[in-house]
Amino acid sequence: MLRAASPTATGSESEGLEDVEEFVGVNEGESSMSAERFRHVSDLMQIGNQAFRENRFEEAINCYSRANTVNPGDPAILSNRCAAYLRMCQFLKHRSPSASEHIPLSGLDPTIHAELALKDAEKVMNFQGELAKSYILKANALILLEKYELARDVILSGLQIDPTSNPLKVLERTTACTIGSRDHGKPERTDDFDCTVCLKLLYEPITTPCGHTFCRSCLFQSMDRGNRCPLCRTVLFISPRTCATSVTLNSIIQKNFPEEYAERKLENDSLTNLGGDLMPLFVMDVVLPCQKFQLNIFEPRYRLMVRRVMEGNRRMGMVITDSTTGSVADFACEVEITECEPLPDGRFFLELESRRRFRILRNWDQDGYRVAEIEWVRDISPSEETRERGLQEMIGNAAGFARSWLRTAREAAQQRQDSIKLLELDKAESMMPTTRDPELFSFWLATLTKRMPSERLELLYMRDTNERVRRALVYMRTEEQGCRLQ
Repeated sequence: MLRAASPTATGSESEGLEDVEEFVGVNEGESSMSAERFRHVSDLMQIGNQAFRENRFEEAINCYSRANTVNPGDPAILSNRCAAYLRMCQFLKHRSPSASEHIPLSGLDPTIHAELALKDAEKVMNFQGELAKSYILKANALILLEKYELARDVILSGLQIDPTSNPLKVLERTTACTIGSRDHGKPERTDDFDCTVCLKLLYEPITTPCGHTFCRSCLFQSMDRGNRCPLCRTVLFISPRTCATSVTLNSIIQKNFPEEYAERKLENDSLTNLGGDLMPLFVMDVVLPCQKFQLNIFEPRYRLMVRRVMEGNRRMGMVITDSTTGSVADFACEVEITECEPLPDGRFFLELESRRRFRILRNWDQDGYRVAEIEWVRDISPSEETRERGLQEMIGNAAGFARSWLRTAREAAQQRQDSIKLLELDKAESMMPTTRDPELFSFWLATLTKRMPSERLELLYMRDTNERVRRALVYMRTEEQGCRLQ
């Protein structure tokens, strides 16, 4: 296990990252975690925090990642892991070359750690955008990635939240000095700054090992169909994760051709941020809200779509082809990419969680994949107060039955030593929503049993929460009886 030297010894301490948070959790009744899982997460956090304070950042990151697997999306876990990534990145950046003669590094890269820290910081900001700590984390990650202008924007936003934050003030002075010290001469606008694929001004330029420079999106869109340089056809062994944007060239372009750069940025944003009523579609299967699953993306059109989705809001629609019409079904479900692992051969390994259902109003082809105009769909609310009370009572009874059903299913899987089934049950339990949202809870009930695509699609079409709960309970009882017969 690699142990970092003390921050003082390396001069590598980042502002506002001196310590980590303790895991508090939530009040009883507001969490779907069992007491055993809560203790497991708390123990992992304590071990991780101790490792962080002793500068054993690899061990701390491992503990926080395991805690996040058990209790995904917790701001304290993500914040601590982000801080550990940042401190690890600082350590690697300030590590002397001669140190590798005694303890060689394998697979550790400062840029990768900074990018992972930025991902966690953005998630923390979604949960705790009102706290200065989230801005401190994101600003430190951007500074380590040498994105000083973006870092300063984040810092100034954080100072509006907390004008007294000393770490943000120090970071603001640091970035201001760094930006002010850059004094590049303004080059003449020539086609030397054009991408040879799209013939436009380079946007997020990447220089390949063979010496040619392209827009990031142009290069990887070309490599989706073959890992060769678009210009000289040299075989390339690069991926979006291992190939970073040329910071210096991008800065020169942005500063010296601001209007043309703004147009290119607007063009790129229109493909990555479609708006609230447009959704890219992955045509494969029917998923219901409150599911957690994995995908292996290998088709060129979907590689492009995933890259654009990851640059935007990380969300897309999952839909199936309707066998009766031959086109995509009218109802689909929004899914969020929670983890994205680019593989060396250009594929993506994704972890996803399904969110909300929607109706497709119309759809069309865009660069090989489908994009749809959508409207969000909710169940028809009960019109009378008595019906509402009856629904809440049904949901309460269903929640009790579901917990008993999960416990029985877990015991059966343990007896069979079925690790795959146990993992599925853990994922299902981690996605359990609050009973205060009957519609979402009814979908979660339906995810506990394996159903045919046609049955899942019927549940998506259904607008009656009562009926969906009844249907899900019938599925669960049927599967429970089948297990007993075995």
